[in-house]
Amino acid sequence: MPKIELLVIQPTPFCNIDCRYCYLPERNSKAVVAPETLVNLFSQVFASGWVQDCLSVVWHAGEPMVLPVAFYRDAFQIVERAKPSGLTVTHSFQTNGTLVDDAWCDFFAEQRVNVGVSIDGPKHLHDRNRLTRSGRGTFDKTIRGIRLLRRREIPFHVISVLTTASMAAPHELFEFYVEEGIERVCFNVEESEGDHVSNSFADRDVETAYYRFLSEFWRLSAAMPGKIPFIREIEHALQQVIRPKDAPFNNQLVEPFAITSMDWAGNISTFSPELLGLKNPQYGDFLLGNINRDALVDMPQRANFTRMVEDIEAGVAMCREHCQYFSVCGGGEPVNKLAENGTFVSTETTYCRLTKMRATDLVLDALERVQPSPAGPSGPSLPFEMPVRVQDQPTR
Repeated sequence: MPKIELLVIQPTPFCNIDCRYCYLPERNSKAVVAPETLVNLFSQVFASGWVQDCLSVVWHAGEPMVLPVAFYRDAFQIVERAKPSGLTVTHSFQTNGTLVDDAWCDFFAEQRVNVGVSIDGPKHLHDRNRLTRSGRGTFDKTIRGIRLLRRREIPFHVISVLTTASMAAPHELFEFYVEEGIERVCFNVEESEGDHVSNSFADRDVETAYYRFLSEFWRLSAAMPGKIPFIREIEHALQQVIRPKDAPFNNQLVEPFAITSMDWAGNISTFSPELLGLKNPQYGDFLLGNINRDALVDMPQRANFTRMVEDIEAGVAMCREHCQYFSVCGGGEPVNKLAENGTFVSTETTYCRLTKMRATDLVLDALERVQPSPAGPSGPSLPFEMPVRVQDQPTR
């Protein structure tokens, strides 16, 4: 039986800004999800038996805050009425931050919403790609929103997209976050998805640049304890590297329906949320049905779902057989395999070499500096499996 852990909902595809690297195909549309669609979604999700003790709901795939606070008050009430007693539902917004005001802060505090703000660093880096529809930078509005969140003591994290330029500026980014009181930082790399082709991925030295950036940023953080206590890429790599050998690895991205996504019209997809709305010559679209007319529990029987599962599982099997980093990755991200390799039935991508392999190398290098080698005759037996790094493998 599937287990839904994360529900990604597109309240609207519309976004009030126009980032150069955005992959969303319908971000000009001002369509809004109907209340009846939300009722159908949550009643079916909770009746399916696919949710256990908790469910995370992310309002994303557009700018969620272009809709009024009243919309979400009604939406959250729909969830509360539908959910079984004893089940915990958490809500998260990923926003560009330009529309944050006191009314939104009141709502976030009242509902304990997890808030993520997209900001790419200081003004000259941020405004290269995160633009208004008239081509102007959005930094001033975004930083105003972040400062209001801080004044109102609303917990938040930031997601910064790393380009070639920002990977060359770890000190500048670190100083910016510290100056603005930003304590929780996540880095995405500018990746190829949908219609967007990454310029950063075309750089032959991107892996070295990413490793150097992350290494220096982590060093700066360690030198100033408490300033930036959370760096997602380091935390995730550490968690996987020190995971006990017998602990199962949970890669939601390759587990059917672990991540379930719905667009504003009620169309359902699974695996990588970015597949929602994409089209591909091999697969057509990646939609499994519509929650307004189809039964969620019947969607695993759809022919297109069966093909997706078979191909994604074949790609995971290839990773398991050939990739020395499988124990810290679990088979990669399907949407990146499709975007970079043209098929789910494939292994490594530039995206995984950066975000998994190089981040893991960095953590392993740090561990080797503070403890004896696990292979050494006098070294202690470590309770976790150490991946074999690329540079450790024998050359032909």
